[in-house]
Amino acid sequence: MTAPAPSIWWQGIRPDPAALNRLGADCMQGFLGIEVIEVTDHALIGRMPVDARTHQPWGRLHGGASVVLAETLGSLGASHTLDRQHFTAVGMEINANHVRPVHDGWVIATAHPETRGRTTQIWSIRISDEQGRLV
Repeated sequence: MTAPAPSIWWQGIRPDPAALNRLGADCMQGFLGIEVIEVTDHALIGRMPVDARTHQPWGRLHGGASVVLAETLGSLGASHTLDRQHFTAVGMEINANHVRPVHDGWVIATAHPETRGRTTQIWSIRISDEQGRLV
């Protein structure tokens, strides 16, 4: 039997979702209603409302809002896998594919690292609608 992989979080301490939400309350994360709803040993899960704040003019989820959700979770995740007393995680590149429109409700994003190297991390963020369909 294979032992489970160790937690990705700095010193094995999972970030507190409430603390992450307070951290982003007065910036883009809070303005768009992005919330971290769960932290597992290997991923960060968040959600964002699909409403007037996140719509494009035609009433669909704005692709840029999806990118903000992805960037928020990727940055929060990456920064909590390292010693923040000595290092800072910042985004270098982001790529998005928009698969399905969403008009209302919530989108849920799961962020997990593909690689965590000495100086670079790569995170994948999958965004789904409330029915679990890839957005």
